[in-house]
Formats: sequence, C-alpha cells, structure tokens
Amino acid sequence: MNKLIALLLIIPFIANSQQKTDILRWQETAKRVNIIRDKWGIPHVYGKADADCVFGLMYAQCEDDFQRVEMNYITMLGRTSEVNGEADIYEDLLVRMVIDSAESVNDYNTSPDWMKKLLNAFADGINYYLYKNPQVKPALLREFKPWYPLTYTDGSISAIQTGNLTANDIKKFYQGLPTDLAKLTRKDPEHLIGSNGFAIAPSKSASGNAMLYINPHVTFYFRPEVHMVSEEGLNAYGAVTWGQFFVYQGFNEHCGWMHTSSEADVADLYEETILKNNNGIFYMHDNIAKPVVKQQTTIAYKTSSGIVKKDFTIFKTHHGPVMAMQNDKWISMQSNNRSLNGLIQSWSRTKVKTFEEYKKNMDLRSNVSNNTVYADDQGNIAYWHGNFMPKRDPNIDWKYPVDGSTSSTDWKGLHTVDETVHLYNPTNGWLQNCNATPFTVSGPGSISKKKYPTYMAPDPENFRGINAVRVLAAKEKYDIAGLISAGYDNYMAAFDVLLPSLFKAARTPIANDIKPDITRAVQLLTEWDRRTTVNSVATTIGIHWAEKVVMDLTRGRGRDIDLTFELPRMLNEMADGKKISYLNEVLKKLKADFGTWEVPWGDVNRFQRIDNSMTSRFDDNQPSVASPFASSSWGTLPSFNSRAFQGSKKRYGYGGNSFICAVEFGKKLKAKSLLAGGESGNPRSKHFKDQLEMYTKGQFKDVLFYKEDIMKNMEEQYMPGMRK
Repeated sequence: MNKLIALLLIIPFIANSQQKTDILRWQETAKRVNIIRDKWGIPHVYGKADADCVFGLMYAQCEDDFQRVEMNYITMLGRTSEVNGEADIYEDLLVRMVIDSAESVNDYNTSPDWMKKLLNAFADGINYYLYKNPQVKPALLREFKPWYPLTYTDGSISAIQTGNLTANDIKKFYQGLPTDLAKLTRKDPEHLIGSNGFAIAPSKSASGNAMLYINPHVTFYFRPEVHMVSEEGLNAYGAVTWGQFFVYQGFNEHCGWMHTSSEADVADLYEETILKNNNGIFYMHDNIAKPVVKQQTTIAYKTSSGIVKKDFTIFKTHHGPVMAMQNDKWISMQSNNRSLNGLIQSWSRTKVKTFEEYKKNMDLRSNVSNNTVYADDQGNIAYWHGNFMPKRDPNIDWKYPVDGSTSSTDWKGLHTVDETVHLYNPTNGWLQNCNATPFTVSGPGSISKKKYPTYMAPDPENFRGINAVRVLAAKEKYDIAGLISAGYDNYMAAFDVLLPSLFKAARTPIANDIKPDITRAVQLLTEWDRRTTVNSVATTIGIHWAEKVVMDLTRGRGRDIDLTFELPRMLNEMADGKKISYLNEVLKKLKADFGTWEVPWGDVNRFQRIDNSMTSRFDDNQPSVASPFASSSWGTLPSFNSRAFQGSKKRYGYGGNSFICAVEFGKKLKAKSLLAGGESGNPRSKHFKDQLEMYTKGQFKDVLFYKEDIMKNMEEQYMPGMRK
C-alpha cells in the first residue's frame, strides 16, 4: 500500500517535469522559425532546418484553422463518433479496418532519423500552439502524437481506397446482411468533380519556359496556401491538406507537380470461401484452410448521457479486412492506404530539382490515389497515370470481386514506373488530365491503349477532358494569362449532346397550359452559347433541367460509365414527354421560388463563405456573391458545385476550384494563385473572405515566392508563440 501511495504522489511530478521539458524544447525550436504573413495572410515559414519549417507550418495552420487540422486527424484515427455520435460508428470502423494505427506507430518507431525529426516537429508545432492558446478547446485531441501523419500519407484524406465498399456495407456485414456487389460502382454524378492539371512545354510557351496549371477540385477550404523555406534546401510553395506537413500540390524553384484523382485500380475485392468449426473460422486458399485473423477494436461514441463503447471483431485474410458478404462468401478488400514510403515520397518530392530526380521519387511507387502532371525549369513536361500499381492477371475483370481461394488472383508485386501509363514531353507541346482517360492526355492517339492492361486505366472520358483538349489545342502560344484563361474556359460541352434531344422533344405535341413557357424556354436555350455566366437565364434553365435528366438516366449505372459515348443513346431511349415534363418541373419550381422562371444564373447560384461550426448554414438572408461558374460535370473547366440547402431557395457553392495556381518555370519563377474565399478559417479575420469576389471573377494574385517580394508585401512577421 505504501508503494502505491508513493507512486500516486510521484506521477504528477513526472508529468509536470515532462511538460516543462516539452515547453523548453518548443520554445527553443520556435527561436529557429520565422513566420512572415503577406498581405493575403499566406504564411511563408522560414526555418534553419526542414524540421523547423514543419514546426512553424503546423503552428501557422493551427492559427488559420485548428478545427480543420484536428478534424482530419479525428477522421483518420477512426474517432469521429466520439464527436458526432452513434451515426458515425461504421465510418470509424471502416477507417480502423483499412488504416491500422498500430502500424502507423510502428512506422514512426522504425522511421529514418530525418523523417522522425519531421514527425516530432509536426506534433511539437501543434502542441505548442495549444499550449500558447489555452482559449482554443479541441473537440477531442488535446495532445497530438508524432505518428499521426502516418495515418494518411499520400496527401488526400478523401482518397481512402475501399474497392467502392462503404460504411453501410460494413454495417450490413455485422448485421448478417448481404451486399449487392453489382451496385458498388454507383456514384452520384453531382460528385464527379475531380481536378484539372495542365502542362505547357517550351514549344507552346510565349517565353520559351515550361508552365504548369494547378487546379484541384475539392470541398471548399480543404487546403490552405503555404510556403516553406529552410537552410537545408527546402523551398516549396503550394497547397497542403489541413494537418499535413508537406506541400501536396505545388512547386519549388525547379519543378511543379499537380495531382488529379485516379481511377487506376489499386484496391481489389476477393470472394472468400469461409469454413467454421469448433477450431475457429477459416478461409480456403489453394485448397488449404487458413485461419481468419481476428483483431479486436472498440469504437467509442457520444450520447446525450456520455461516451458509450461498442466492441467489434475485425476479420482479416491475407488479402485484407473482411468488409461485406454476398451469398455464402465473405468479401475481403486488399489495398495500401498508408505506408512510411508514401510519406517519404510525399515529402521528398518537394525537394527534387531535376526530371531524373522526380522520376526516381516516383519509383518509390507509394502514391496510391493520384495521377501526376509535371513541369520543370529544364522544359520537361510529363504525366503519370497512378503510381502504386499491383501486378495482376490481365485476363481477369478486376472491376468485380475475384475468387480469393486461388493464388492466381493474388497480387504479384508492383509494376515498375516505366510499365505504368505515362507520357514524357509529347510532340504537341501540352498535356492535360481532368480525371478522365489518360489516352487523350495530349489529344487523340497520344498514348496507345493497347499497351496496357485494363486495370491500369479504367477511367472513362468526360466532358471536361473533351473541353480541355479542345481549348489547349486551339492556341499557338501561352503565357500565364493565357494559361489561366484556358483553365477558366466555361464552355459546357455536355449540352452539345443534351440540348438537341430537348429541341427534338419540343417539336412533339405539348399541353396547351405549359406550351408558352416551354416554347420560350426552348428559344432561350436555342440562342444560348452554352457558356455559364451570371446574366444567363438559359444557364439557369439548362443546368436545372440537365441535372434531372442525367440523374434519371444514370440511376443504377456504374461510376465507370462514359457519358460522352453513351449519353446520345440514353437520351434517345428517354421518352420525349419525360424530357418536357422535367423542363416544366424546372420552370414551375423557379417561378415558385423567385416569382418568375426567367432568373439569371448569378441570382440563384451564389458564393457565401460560412464558418466551420456545426450550426452554420447557408442562408438566403445573409450576404453572398453571384458566381458565374457551374459543375465541371458539364464540361466547364472551372468547377463550382452548388445546390440548394435546407431552408434556402438559392444554390450555394460547396466545392470545386479551391487553390488554383499558374506557374512559369524560368531563370526566375513566376506564378499567380487564387483561393476560394481566403486563407483564414476565422470569420473575424480579414483573410476569411478577402479573395471571395476575386474568386468569383477569376482574378488571380501574384505569388510572392522570393524573399524580397515577400518583405515588400509583408503584413507581419513573428516567431511561433510570439504573434501580437
């Protein structure tokens, strides 16, 4: 008993001693960091070592939006239900299945010293922020651990690979219910928003320098704009995902990289033959009964009376976790959602200087979710479709679950980078990817589809890709302004297919009570140039009608549908009366909401920045700005996904163009950028929406990359913890 009392007395002393040690270390690190905020609030973080930059970057990110930093890690730790409640239990379980925190801890412990320094600096920077800002109350994470960045390592928190299985499928499995695997590929067309990346070779550049256009389409405010400079050779500028310590999409003095989301097959489903007996649960593989591995996990969730815990057993085969059931088969999923090499690749690319170094970085082959568009100061441009690419039998259709009982379906190592779909320095002088097939990356016939197995590039074409090829091929020479103009081409190529079908339907008999309005609406659409602008009534009518029609036509169809190819046939099969009926519904709804159906697009399509709190809602009574842009699903290159929300009649943007940047690589780098709204997530900050109107007009700001330019446009500079 006396020993126990002594131990209880010494614990607070140990804790206080450790905290004092941590504080002294944080304070010493802060002295080696200088944060310069420019007139847009962009943090330019200078440090003696790379780790000092990471420390300063994380401190600056927390200043701008700690809530987003924390929430990303709550998500990737599988702990959202502790904040949001019971509804998120199976979302958390999905994360626990595919991202094992124990493996992240192990990777931290075995990291090379230089990486461990970065990971320690990550945790120190956030923990120092919390220490210096006691008024900030974390939702859950009161101390950040250095292994947290090893939970998502290739840059995109939204890109967990699950073979299209969802939390609902996992819930069904634990309820003993089957999943209809034929429906796994369904995806709402509204969310096919993707990203754009363009590269221009010296032969197409007015200055003779290569250029890069960086245009991720994500949920608004998903990534801030940052700059990191160290005395160890780091000088990277671009966008980071909140909470990550490397520039995800951006550039250094010598080269730039833009990632677009890839449909390359990197996650496969296996039908497991299960045997249960008194000795346990087994699965068959090459006629051998192998034990199913069991892993216990506990999901805590918030209730009105406090935290409640629910225990789960996660089942695993050598393929991966069991996530669903169909007929008498369990469905396991194999993927590679996180790895130490993934984080090493993500960090190391920010410091490469040459094309050869970049290719060597790609050879780490741990970038799971991305395609890459590249340009550099030696005039090279390049494209890679995916990166981590398992070798498989090309005669098997990997879109569907395969037989897990035979080694013939097991992965056979990884393809080399040279074996994957790629293109270096095309003769036409430009390349693009808009989340579509890589086989039109530099126009028709640029890469031979016959050379590659289908699983490497199952991506269909889309209207955005068609428009990008048209736009980039039309101009002889580009400067930065011309590149931005190309990236903002607002022609909606989908309506070249959609409208003729409507015009044909309008020539059939129409009920007299709706005929005048239908005739007038069709006339406006006939005269429309198919570009989206704030003053266009035709844009309002056309988009609302197309949303109804395409949703009807694609209901029950897979995400791999090529609408550019199949839409004409699908429209031909839809009854003319249904097309007219949908148009009439649109006109009636607009008239009910706005008093007339002749509403300009900018009156209904709005950009309104709200804060991150759970109670914030888009509000028709609060200030907002007209947006001329529309969903890139229709082929327009700038993306602005909007819809009406509960209680609103107007549509509000929630995702699309986020961080946009045009870069020219020469003896001296030139770049222009734009953010959705502003750098800060704090509504009280002047940088919360200082770029809002610029965003709706496509007005870019100069990137301040060189120290002399930064100092001329400096708003404040400080060491972490010393901001006034």
